[in-house]
Amino acid sequence: MQTKLSLCVTAVAMLTGSLLCGVAGAAGDMTAGEPIRVTVRLGTEAGDHRFIPDALTFETGKLYALRVENPGKHDYYFGSQSFADAVYSRKVVALDKDGKDLLQVYGPVRRVEIKAGNAMEWWFVPLRTGKFDDLRSTKTHTDAGMRGTIEIR
Repeated sequence: MQTKLSLCVTAVAMLTGSLLCGVAGAAGDMTAGEPIRVTVRLGTEAGDHRFIPDALTFETGKLYALRVENPGKHDYYFGSQSFADAVYSRKVVALDKDGKDLLQVYGPVRRVEIKAGNAMEWWFVPLRTGKFDDLRSTKTHTDAGMRGTIEIR
């Protein structure tokens, strides 16, 4: 009898805990609402290969729209494997010259290429803290100084 009562109490406690976790998790959708907007430029109009700024900081649990602009004459990549593994990617939006959506891509993102004179937005929510120093473009551009760091707090 005591074993059955003990099992019932344990089952009720587990069920109550599950229900409470469900209610707590339903309190808000981190991917909804207005994002915090951050802009990064790739290269310069003068042809310098660099990220501007070359250090980015984000906070866990907040929705960001990272606008990546390429005002230069070269095509550039923007990617950090470590950063990509630490965020939930909501979408990537390719933008035309007027800033209107050309297309939206949903799912995990590792690296994007932005053609000269164009821009994109990467919408994400940071999930894991860390400092990632593997922000890169191509090997040639990286060797020319195009490196950056991303920190998630």
